Amino acid sequence: MRLLHTMLRVGDLQRSIDFYTRILGMRLLRQSDYPEGKFTLAFLGYGDESENTVLELTYNWGVEQYDVGSGFGHLAIEVEDVYRAAEKIDEQGGKIIREAGPMNAGSTIIAFVEDPDGYPIELIGKR
Repeated sequence: MRLLHTMLRVGDLQRSIDFYTRILGMRLLRQSDYPEGKFTLAFLGYGDESENTVLELTYNWGVEQYDVGSGFGHLAIEVEDVYRAAEKIDEQGGKIIREAGPMNAGSTIIAFVEDPDGYPIELIGKR
């Protein structure tokens, strides 16, 4: 078994694709419109879907906003240097919601950023 993807619903597909590609460095792997269902799917990631878990962005035509909800936690991305990654994201217009530093009650260096739809993304230092 293998985890294939995580799906997030987004209110502006191009804005989200821009964030995940330009600011977080993912690649747009594929995108498809489904006119009968009135939605578009875009798959993004750091590597090919055959070997990597990817992110599926779902845009339901005409829906501009979602409530993130209290059950969702966050996505996590491993980075070489959390301090530098957070600085670069901030410089590119990304929203930092927790500055880089040691985690609460631990020593792992983390930071949190927020995507355009309000989903939190944890940056974790490479171990």
